[in-house]
Amino acid sequence: MNAATLNPPAPRIEAEIGRIRALLERREFAAATAAAERLLAEVPENRDVLYLVAVGQRYLQRIDAALATLARLEQLYPEYGRLFQERGHCYLALRSAEPAIEAFSRAVHLNPALPASWKALRGLYGMMGRKADAQAAATHVATLAALPVPVVTATSMFADGELLAAEQMIRAFLLQQPEHIEGMRLLARIGMKLGVLDDAELLLEALLERAPDYRAARYDYVQVLLDRQRIQKARGELDRLLEEEPGNPAYRTAYATALVGLGEVEQGVRLYRALLAEVPAHAPPAEARSWKQHASEVHLSVAHALKTLGRTQEAIESYRAAAATRPDYGDAYWSLANLKTYRFTEEELARMRELEAAPATRVVDRFHLCFALGKALEDLGQYAESFRYYERGNALKKSQCRYQPGFMDQNAALQEQVCSAGFFAARAGVGCPSEEPIFIVGLPRSGSTLIEQILASHSQVEGTLELAEIPRLVAQLQGRESAQAAPRYPRVLADLKPEELRDFGERYLADTRVYRHGKARFIDKMPNNFRHLGLIHLILPNARIIDARREPMACCFSNFKQLFASGQEFTYSLEDIAHYYRSYVRLMTHWDAVLPGKVLRVQHEDLVADLEGNVRRILAFCGLEFEPACLEFHKTARSVRTASSEQVRQPIYREGLDQWRKFEPWLGPLKEALGELAPP
Repeated sequence: MNAATLNPPAPRIEAEIGRIRALLERREFAAATAAAERLLAEVPENRDVLYLVAVGQRYLQRIDAALATLARLEQLYPEYGRLFQERGHCYLALRSAEPAIEAFSRAVHLNPALPASWKALRGLYGMMGRKADAQAAATHVATLAALPVPVVTATSMFADGELLAAEQMIRAFLLQQPEHIEGMRLLARIGMKLGVLDDAELLLEALLERAPDYRAARYDYVQVLLDRQRIQKARGELDRLLEEEPGNPAYRTAYATALVGLGEVEQGVRLYRALLAEVPAHAPPAEARSWKQHASEVHLSVAHALKTLGRTQEAIESYRAAAATRPDYGDAYWSLANLKTYRFTEEELARMRELEAAPATRVVDRFHLCFALGKALEDLGQYAESFRYYERGNALKKSQCRYQPGFMDQNAALQEQVCSAGFFAARAGVGCPSEEPIFIVGLPRSGSTLIEQILASHSQVEGTLELAEIPRLVAQLQGRESAQAAPRYPRVLADLKPEELRDFGERYLADTRVYRHGKARFIDKMPNNFRHLGLIHLILPNARIIDARREPMACCFSNFKQLFASGQEFTYSLEDIAHYYRSYVRLMTHWDAVLPGKVLRVQHEDLVADLEGNVRRILAFCGLEFEPACLEFHKTARSVRTASSEQVRQPIYREGLDQWRKFEPWLGPLKEALGELAPP
C-alpha cells in the first residue's frame, strides 16, 4: 500500500463525506452505508466516517453492527456527543428505554445543542412517569427551538470540537444580528478555546452590559479573567455570582482557584477539599462521569496548591488521588513526574505504558503520559527509550499548537529597528521612577527560579509569580490588528508621550500590588519579558533587570523535556527551541548595546560554581545589602509556582548541569540548529 493510499488527500475525503451525507438525506441508505464502509477502509480512525457508517447501519436495521461501530467511535472520540445520540437511537430501535436514556443523557451532557436528544428524553421520561425530568427536557427543547438555527448549529459544532466551522458560521450570523446575546457568547467561547482571550474578554464585557443577569456568560467572563491573570477582578465577579448562587460547585471551584492565584493558598486548599467532600458516592451513569471528571480536576488543583507550599508528600497523595479517580488522567502522572524528585513504582510505570498505548486514550492524556514516561525512564538511566517518549510527547503536543517561528524573528527585527540608543537617549528621564520591581527574564528552564528564590530569601524582597501585566500592556499597545500581519507594537512606542509612559509604569505597580504583602521590592519572573525590555525601560527606568542564562544545549533540551501548562509553544521541537534560543541571544545582545549596564547577566553554570560570589553580585546590582539567608535559599518557606519548585527547596547541586549529554546521540538536530552557539 503506497503513501497516497495510506494518507489520502483531505479534500477528496471531505468531498466523499459530503456525498455520503447527501445519500443519507435522500434516504438511499444502502448506497450511503456501502460508500461509508469503503471509505472507512481508507481512513479507519476518521470520526465523521465512523459516525456515518453507524447511522447507515441503524437505518438498515443492522443495530448490532451499528452499536459495534459506535463502541469503536467511543474508543477514539469519547467526548463526541453525537455518537451517544446515535447510540440512543439504536436503543430506541431495540425498545430498550433505560440504555436509551443513559445514552441520550450522555449526549446532551457533552453537547447541549442536540434537539433530537432532548426530544427523545422528553418522550422517554414521560413514558416512564418521570414528570420533573420530562419537564426539564421539554424546557431545553423549547429553548433550542427559540434560537436561530445558525446559533444552534454552531453551538453543536463548538461542543463537538469543530471550532473553525462554528466560528465561520457564527461570525456570518452576527454580521446580520450583531447584538444577539447567545451568538456573542458563543463567539467569545470559541475565542477562549482558540486562546484569543482579548477578543473573548471584550465580547463578554459587551454582552454583560446588555444582559447583566446572564450568569453563564458572567462565569465565562470569570474564566477569561483567570486565564489572563486578572485574578482580583475575577474574584469580584465570583463574589457577585456566589451571592446569587452560593452553593454552585463551578463558582466555588473557580473561587478556590482565584484564592490560590492571589497567594491565599491555604484558604484555597480548604475550599477545594470542601468541594471534594461533597462529591456523591453514587450517581446515575451519565452524571457519574461528570462527577469523576470534576473530582479528578479538583484533586489535581489541591496537589498543585500544596506543591507551591512545599508540602510535597501531601501533594503526591493528591496527585495519586486524581489518577485513582480517573485512571487515564495523563496530567496526574505528568504532575508527579514534574515534581522532579518523584520516582515512579514499577506498578505505576506498567500502568502508564498500558494507558499510553491504549487506543481509547485521548491525545491530551497521551502526551502527558509520554512526558511522564520520558522523565521516569530518564531517572532509571534508560535514555534511548526515554528520548523516544519525549520525542513522541513533543510531536503530539506540537500537533495541538499553532506556533509560528517567524513571529519571534519579526519581533526581534522590529525591536532593533525602533529601540535604538538614540531612541532611548531622546527619552531619558521618562517613566515612573520607582525602584520596586526586579524583572528576571530569559528562557524557561534557565535557572530563573533559583535566582528568584535567592532574592526572595532577602528580607526586603517579595517573590510573586510570572506576572502577566507586561504581556497584557503589549497586547493593549498592539491593539486590534493582527500582531503577525500588522505589528503596531513596538512601532507605537515612538508615539507615546512622557505622561503616558509614566501612567503605564504607575498602573503596572498598582496592578501588581495584589500579589505583594508589604515588602519594599518585588520580583516579576515572566521569562518572555526579554522581548519587551525596551518598553519596561521606558515605563520603569529604574527597575532592575536580570537575564538568567543557561548553556544552550542544556537549556534547550531541558525545555524539550518540559510539558508546560500553557504557552511556551516554541518548546515542542528541537529545531523550534534552537531557533528561539538564537533569537533570544540576538535580542539580548541588542539590549546590551543600546542600554549598556541595564541588564545583569547571570550564567547558571557560574552561579552553581560560585554561589556566594554571584549572590553578592546579584544583591549589589539590585541595591540590596547582603544577607546570609540568600545563601540558604532552600530554607525559605514561600509559594513557588514553577516546574523547579522542588529543586529550589534543596541546596544547590551540580548533577543536572550536563544531563543533556546522556541524550547526545539523539540531539544532532538541536546542535545543528544552534550552529555556532552549540558547544564543540
